[in-house]
Amino acid sequence: MARRDELTGKGPVAGHHVSHANNKAKRRFEVNVQKKRFFIPEEGRWVTLKVSTTTLKTINKNGISAVLREAERQGVKI
Repeated sequence: MARRDELTGKGPVAGHHVSHANNKAKRRFEVNVQKKRFFIPEEGRWVTLKVSTTTLKTINKNGISAVLREAERQGVKI
C-alpha cells in the first residue's frame, strides 16, 4: 500500500533521526493515511479513499462534495 493521500497527493518526506550526541541517521516521515468510506449524496454512491488525517479534518469541515470538486479542479481523478 503506497502511503500517499489520494486527494492531496501528500506523501512521505525524508529527514534524520538526531541523537543527543547530534548523530544523524536517515529516516522517513510517513503520512498518517487512513482508508475511509464516504457517501456522496449528489451521486448517491459510496467512495472508498485513502486520505490523510489532515484531509479528513478538511472533509469534516467543508464536506466531501466541496473537497472532491476542488480535487477534480486540480486534476485528481476519482
